[in-house]
Amino acid sequence: MECDFDRLVVDDVSRHFGRRRALTRVSLTCGAGTILGLLGPNGAGKSTLLAILSTLLAPTSGQVRYGTFDARSAGPGLRGRLGLLGHDLYLYPELTARENLEFFARLYGLRHPRERVGRALAHAGLADRADDAVSGFSRGMRQRLALERALLHGPRLLLLDEPFTGLDDASGHALVSRLRGLRDEGAIVIAATHDLDLAEGLLDDVAILRDGRLLAVPRASGPLRERYRETLLAAAPAAAAPAAREEPAR
Repeated sequence: MECDFDRLVVDDVSRHFGRRRALTRVSLTCGAGTILGLLGPNGAGKSTLLAILSTLLAPTSGQVRYGTFDARSAGPGLRGRLGLLGHDLYLYPELTARENLEFFARLYGLRHPRERVGRALAHAGLADRADDAVSGFSRGMRQRLALERALLHGPRLLLLDEPFTGLDDASGHALVSRLRGLRDEGAIVIAATHDLDLAEGLLDDVAILRDGRLLAVPRASGPLRERYRETLLAAAPAAAAPAAREEPAR
């Protein structure tokens, strides 16, 4: 059963690992044709939330709805509509770029895999290195190839964990252009990133996490970096006042 959807709803989602609370009552909504930036310091819960959205991890409480579906009821049909680019790029270094993409195209049961792979290699800027082993690629080249691996099957929801890692300026701007194209095609894109300069002007909305909690983001205009800093400062616990020094008894 194929499960298409045009809306993602995260409803009061929490995730605990023993006593550690990685996420606490997170709620957000994204519609088709939206790029959402998932921001926050290291350890804020961004990767945990992406793992839950990709169905690789189940929430401790709360629910994620993909249109009218949830992960448990939809199963493999839902996963066929998801694309994920995480820290692990899921590439086989001993295979060529073309062989990697053809392998995943077969896994997805795609029609006309050669044509799809050819277009993907062109999007990645790797058409001239298509028959070279991935083991000889730079981190940036592998990153571009892995993105196209995640897009081969035309996912409705694309989840990205630090997608700008290892990319030079030209590749970073090419990725921004690629993501804008996906948005125009009706995809839902959620990207966790620390690269606020490249994210500026790309994101339709932002969600900022700190210590597993979603923070209120000011809607005022201004540079993204400034709004991000202000949001974190507003949520920081007040410094404890120094204890008053007692006068010695006389």
